[in-house]
Amino acid sequence: MASNRNILFIMCDQLRWDYLSCAGHKTLHTPNIDALAARGVRFENAYVQSPICGPSRMSTYTGKYMSSHGATANFVPLRVGQRNIGDHLKPLGVRPVLVGKTHMKADTEGMQRLGVDPDSMIGVHHREIGFEPFERDDGIFPDKIVEKIGQPKYHDYLRKKGYEGGNPWHWAANSVETRDGMRSGFYNDIADQPAAVAEEDSETPYMTRRAMEFMAQDDGGAPWLLHLSYIKPHWPYIAPAPYNSMYSAEDVQETVRSEAELKDTNPLMKKFMDRIAGETFRRDEAIRKIIPTYMGLIKQIDDQLGVLFEFMKERGLLETTTIVLTADHGDYLGDHWMGDKDYFHDPSVKVPLIIADPSPEMDATRGSVSQALVQSIDLLPTFIEHFGAVPPAHHLDGTSLRPLMTGEAQTVNDFVISEYDYHQQNFAPETKRGPRDCRIYMVVTEDWKYIHAPGFEPVLFNRKTDPQEFTDLGRSAAHAEVRAKLHGILADWALQYRQRETYDDETAARFTAFEEKAGVLIGYWDEDDLIDPANAMDQSKQPKL
Repeated sequence: MASNRNILFIMCDQLRWDYLSCAGHKTLHTPNIDALAARGVRFENAYVQSPICGPSRMSTYTGKYMSSHGATANFVPLRVGQRNIGDHLKPLGVRPVLVGKTHMKADTEGMQRLGVDPDSMIGVHHREIGFEPFERDDGIFPDKIVEKIGQPKYHDYLRKKGYEGGNPWHWAANSVETRDGMRSGFYNDIADQPAAVAEEDSETPYMTRRAMEFMAQDDGGAPWLLHLSYIKPHWPYIAPAPYNSMYSAEDVQETVRSEAELKDTNPLMKKFMDRIAGETFRRDEAIRKIIPTYMGLIKQIDDQLGVLFEFMKERGLLETTTIVLTADHGDYLGDHWMGDKDYFHDPSVKVPLIIADPSPEMDATRGSVSQALVQSIDLLPTFIEHFGAVPPAHHLDGTSLRPLMTGEAQTVNDFVISEYDYHQQNFAPETKRGPRDCRIYMVVTEDWKYIHAPGFEPVLFNRKTDPQEFTDLGRSAAHAEVRAKLHGILADWALQYRQRETYDDETAARFTAFEEKAGVLIGYWDEDDLIDPANAMDQSKQPKL
């Protein structure tokens, strides 16, 4: 095991990679996250395996690509029996504990088929993707969802604090009180107004306190991985005072988009542009209202992390805990004429990733910025290695990042992959493709980003000469060879074995030529065929039958 015992695994929902001051944002200052980066490594090129909550998180928690684990869209169940973070860490004596969101959808049909009680120990293990749920809260609770799945603990907290109504998440924490009554925060025209809850009662401070409560209860027994999974800055873009008014339109950086992107646009990309979120963010008024609030929500997270880190410092936990901060995907915020996430430009698919390990062996890279291509699926192998075990390659698609953290290596991936299943999009019927055919794949190398969607022309960006991804070279005759090479990389990746989990490489090596060793003589003419000419004089090296 590493010289430090624990891991604090922080994930923000919908946090862009470049909305941190340590990543270059000019007006949003995040000193506590910056200090974390100064104590560790900040990865400049970290990509998620799908630019949407559920599939991205399932990849992170299983260490597998979306097409490996099969939970291809939000609310698609992760099949029972799929190895998860708990399967890998619990046998090492580690407690994987959850405070916040996972977006896990349990395979209740599979559990019923196999006779697994969802409330049993093994049922909870699969239902909660291997975590001990100290407090699970997936965060998006409009009225219809609450009616269907029930109330989270956060609702009880809000009611005890005096917030009334059947759904205080929606009508207090994520709505605004106006002269005409309460208005839902799902309407972005009120994004600059304060949420109806006091700041201390909003989601981010509440989850931070719950994480501290877990740490306060820790008796120093088993090491733990605490997954503090914040719900913000994911929409609804509503922030409590004073964070709703901390930033103004003057603090908003220039939107990354060009008029040329609207001309002769890739047909599938255009469908993502034309969604209602894209239409909203084409309004200058929307950008002026929404983005300052988005920044305020991030500032609140940074302030709460300052509270948490001070709490840990007082208890000596900073010296015994590796801290990891990342996100499940980004947010377009009007870049490339889009809103929300789901497609593969960097604002959507690229995420912040900071790992601060206090171990002396990490001193060589402390405070550095790595340009290596890394993926969210690389985190679970990193965690396994942190706790002293060898990551099982036949169970994981990712690669440990520890060689990058120690300085032993400069790269661990030649390319990264992300996938998206768009069958749930409103425009899906317009594509005339069935639910199993609504697939998009992205491969990123050091120089290129290639996007392949069956039935549509490809998209190609030159990452060196066009880092803002303005010019689509998907139909450029001069780049046909580049596209063919990248498509070959994607095809080779897709055709590799990723489901052979019951048969590791050591077993495969032992089974080489096993038939002859076992006396199964297929195709031999007579006894002389058994003699190895290279060792004809050494009877000890001949088969013993």
